[in-house]
Amino acid sequence: MAKHIKVTLIHGLVTENKRQKASVHSMGLHRIGQSVVLEDVPSNRGQANAVRHLVRVEEVD
Repeated sequence: MAKHIKVTLIHGLVTENKRQKASVHSMGLHRIGQSVVLEDVPSNRGQANAVRHLVRVEEVD
């Protein structure tokens, strides 16, 4: 069974650069407090790590 991660947007994107905004939007996040469940693969972990100051990451079974 594949593992998953839950990514929640906890800060706004107003002052962030285009690259960080694009990473957040590509994960499917648009509003503060919104959460998405993604597969725990290196590409998703890397995107979450690039914007770690904007999101909260939790492991989900």
